[in-house]
Amino acid sequence: MRVYQFRHPSKNVLRHLKLLTAPPEVVYISRLDMKKKKTYPGFFLVFEGGEGCGKSTQLRKLAQALARQSLPALLTREPGGTPLGKGIRKLLLHAKHEVSPEAELFLYEADRAHHVESVVRPALARGQVVISDRHADSTAVYQGMARGMRFADTLNRIATSGLQPDLVIILDVPPEVGLARVRGRGTPDRLEREKMAFHKKVRKGFLALAKKNSRRYKVFDGTRDPEDIGQEIQRLVKTRLERKGLWPRH
Repeated sequence: MRVYQFRHPSKNVLRHLKLLTAPPEVVYISRLDMKKKKTYPGFFLVFEGGEGCGKSTQLRKLAQALARQSLPALLTREPGGTPLGKGIRKLLLHAKHEVSPEAELFLYEADRAHHVESVVRPALARGQVVISDRHADSTAVYQGMARGMRFADTLNRIATSGLQPDLVIILDVPPEVGLARVRGRGTPDRLEREKMAFHKKVRKGFLALAKKNSRRYKVFDGTRDPEDIGQEIQRLVKTRLERKGLWPRH
């Protein structure tokens, strides 16, 4: 199945390549890289990792540390970072019925497209620090690598219009450890109930991403003491914000 990418479509192409009349194998991408080269004064940071890795804990610790420096951050998440997204999150994680892999993928991308355009991009344009609990890499790993949905990366690019995080922090824990944490805090959601083989693919996928781009991705051992991890993350983020001129000068 081929994917045709028209980065700079002419008006004639736009007029004739309509999804309703195009062959099924043609995926028309009209906005793929329209905003990719645009830079923003803000800073986009994402926490990623498998289930029970400690993302939420470290996100809160970092936000508190930034607040002590009079640098409040916008905290958000995917899915669920908008009113629309909250409904999508409920469908994805707490549905009582089966959700096909294809429907799952498109629901995540629908949430992401709305989240990026209505929350993330405007905040970055205002010069804010945006910290998100999951973003496009989760879909690349969970749906793309673990579920085998080959077009996850392409759909990510459509949903984000090319926007990429400045920094991605991956909390790495063995699936056995993470899932034990999950079971200890309540009833697992739909993804948390997946088989161990699935979660092992997820871990492998995140580590593969980090290996490809060591500047954007930083991996932390999520089995270590949370306070130690938090201190290291805070030092890293301080350095990155200083480089961008966002760290307060007291």
